[in-house]
Amino acid sequence: MSKTIIYLHGFKSSSDSSKAKVFDSLIKKHARKTQIIIPDIKDDIKDSYEQIEEIIKSISGEISFVGSSLGGYYSHYFAQKYNTKAVLINPAIPPLEGFDIHLGENKNYDTGNKFVITKEDIEFLRELSYKKIKKPQDILVLLESGDEILNYLKTISYFAGCYVDISYGGNHSFANFDSKFTNIKSFLNL
Repeated sequence: MSKTIIYLHGFKSSSDSSKAKVFDSLIKKHARKTQIIIPDIKDDIKDSYEQIEEIIKSISGEISFVGSSLGGYYSHYFAQKYNTKAVLINPAIPPLEGFDIHLGENKNYDTGNKFVITKEDIEFLRELSYKKIKKPQDILVLLESGDEILNYLKTISYFAGCYVDISYGGNHSFANFDSKFTNIKSFLNL
């Protein structure tokens, strides 16, 4: 049975992000039998949800998710929905506290694309959460305590019972991501 990992980048980012590139390179070097899909997630919230659903439906075989920030939020949701594993890197967590600062016009850092976030978009995102984590053993959370955007202590509390790997220091972009590949590979049985 083939294994596929869907890597979901963060908000206002792209498949060209440094973490996506590093992860792609590590998979191709150390887990060659694993297929990796790194889509450019659409900036429009509802379109991005539909895009991810279409990708999932196009895959036969075992799927796992790896996601960063908002991509971690999506990865958690889809892993719960499809009963599979996920690795979450400095993930956004329900109820997306502070996300309201993105209301209005935004610009994707990587592509330059301008897009609008509405209250309805944020409510849609907030609905993509589970009150209880069904299988905490299927979630690995990678955190850096120096994350300047998301409070890692709230993330630890939300993911209580899951595998949580904390690196002290760092930042939201997870500067030492490549050093966690062995943990990711083992967790996902690659």
